[in-house]
Amino acid sequence: MPRGSYHRESNEQSLGDAIQHFINAMGLRPKMIEAEIIANWEDIVGKMIAKHTLDLSLNKKKLTLRFDNAALKQEMSYAKSKLMENINNRFGKEIVDQVVIL
Repeated sequence: MPRGSYHRESNEQSLGDAIQHFINAMGLRPKMIEAEIIANWEDIVGKMIAKHTLDLSLNKKKLTLRFDNAALKQEMSYAKSKLMENINNRFGKEIVDQVVIL
């Protein structure tokens, strides 16, 4: 093979594919999705709601939220469907199928 040229064998995979395989094999995908939701929470719900969010977690498609404001907690309980829709649309697949507000 000439110097500087590279031929990839058919059984090799790209680095990105290898990383994705590793993430899936190690069971890290759900935590990565949760981390992405946390990192983008302000973009998903807006600055005011994000500011009053005390905790959020995602476990088996169940998003659990805790707020520091009773009125906001009540408002968000009415907006569960819209929140699920926004998150699922952002990811392009069903990530959340239940929202629990504590």
